Amino acid sequence: MLEALIFVVFPFCMVFAAVSDMLSMTIANRVSLILIAVFAVVAPLSGMDWATFGWHFAAAALVLCVTFGMFAVGGMGGGDAKLIAATSLWMGFSILLLQYLVYAALIGGLLTYVIIIYRRSPLSTFTGHNMFLRHFANSDAGVPYGVALGISGLLVYPSTPLMQWAFAQVVVG
Repeated sequence: MLEALIFVVFPFCMVFAAVSDMLSMTIANRVSLILIAVFAVVAPLSGMDWATFGWHFAAAALVLCVTFGMFAVGGMGGGDAKLIAATSLWMGFSILLLQYLVYAALIGGLLTYVIIIYRRSPLSTFTGHNMFLRHFANSDAGVPYGVALGISGLLVYPSTPLMQWAFAQVVVG
């Protein structure tokens, strides 16, 4: 049961956040809350020691402070800031957090570049009414950065300690 939560919840939340941001330009608070709640329950039950558990929350708090500052000056959306922090909780203070943030920056930059080109192309006129592409085509809309955050989270997640623990349980069990 514990392994199932580890295998399903984080990936589902990343995909849900990406699709939700594409469709509505919002990431629901419940996505971040689910990520936090499930981590808080699953991590200690997987054998994570309390010091490491605390450091994971410290990483999330630090990331939230930085991203909230970026939100306050208009540099990013509030849902994006909360999602990055909740995702950072699963990464902890490790190279995985840096990897996640670098992937998010690179994929987000590429996504922004592609959207700018798409918005300037005649293709956006023809495809801009599609429910998945309408925000990509709208020049007044921002960039649904949740897409980049979701992809980045999915790329890094298999290397996280919780996933490694869950894999080991499945292989041994």
